[in-house]
Amino acid sequence: MVMAFLRTFVVLFGVYLAITGNLEPANLILGLIVAAIITVLVPPRSRAGSLSRLPGALWGLIRYLVILAVDIITNGINVARIVLDPALPIRPGIIAIPSGCHNEVATALSAHAISVTPGELVMGIDEQFTLYVHCLDVTHAAEYSAQAQAMRRELLSKILY
Repeated sequence: MVMAFLRTFVVLFGVYLAITGNLEPANLILGLIVAAIITVLVPPRSRAGSLSRLPGALWGLIRYLVILAVDIITNGINVARIVLDPALPIRPGIIAIPSGCHNEVATALSAHAISVTPGELVMGIDEQFTLYVHCLDVTHAAEYSAQAQAMRRELLSKILY
């Protein structure tokens, strides 16, 4: 368990330094404090990791990131078309998307993927992990949401479990 805390602390400290890009002594001390506080507040789970599942998890992560990038680009173009062409109707609305994930991390990552996509924003998540999403074009989003969420759920299960 101590190794899990130490590993998490070192990773968080490294991420802090990579983000700040500042190696001054005061920043190093601040980074140590921030990494220690986060490690204590959000303790790492001790679970056995298997190297045999690493290739599948990496492949799932690559696919997830590529699909997310494609969604961001295509939805960005669609939002630009809606904004720039007054003839196109805007049909905003809120839809409920069952996440299908029974894990808070997977649900949060799925909500993040939806929120970074232009034209969609997760407004809330209920106790059953249902995502409430505001969309610029609710008819298009309603058709696409179930398929996209099933794909995200599959990829996140490969990455996280």
